[in-house]
Amino acid sequence: MLRLVLAVLFSGALSLPASADVSIKRLFGKEQRALNAIPQTHLVSLLERSKAAKVSSGGITYSRDWLAGQPKQSGGREWRCLAEALYFEARGESVKGQFAVAEVILNRVSSASYPDTICGVVHQGTGRKYACQFTYTCDGHAEVIAEPRAFERVGKIAKLTMKSAKRPLTKGATHYHTKAVSPYWADKFPRTATIGFHHFYKQPSRLSRN
Repeated sequence: MLRLVLAVLFSGALSLPASADVSIKRLFGKEQRALNAIPQTHLVSLLERSKAAKVSSGGITYSRDWLAGQPKQSGGREWRCLAEALYFEARGESVKGQFAVAEVILNRVSSASYPDTICGVVHQGTGRKYACQFTYTCDGHAEVIAEPRAFERVGKIAKLTMKSAKRPLTKGATHYHTKAVSPYWADKFPRTATIGFHHFYKQPSRLSRN
């Protein structure tokens, strides 16, 4: 936000007389020090809010402030499967990134190439070595919800995604991976979006299952 202010000030400063140069430098020096003094977490929050995007149907805003104002959610087995997948797969992501991962799971449910339930998609291949679709279901670690506030947030996202008629963020993506890895299929599938720490891809129709 302050960077935007600085940019506006700088563009205006170009037309000022030379006598104003010292004052401008002092102003920019103060603004830069003020910017450096703001905690990184607060800057991220400001950035997220400034980029908040809305879904045309449903009025979803991808920001923590908006999500915090939504009622706490609960649900049945399908809701639980989606909420747990978001918690273990994407709780460190931005709100927008978490919605994007939720979209991928729902996109798979809608695809003939995958199970037709959320729990079926999330647990597809679980128990078979190297065959699970979501790492947390077969990494050998106990699935413990140790951060209840984070789970409350993803629980809201799960419910909102399940209720939404549109999934606009990932353009039909059925796959995603973190930027830290490069799975073999990433060169074969068209990338549809990059959000936060993840790249998103849509499985070509000529391919069946991965």
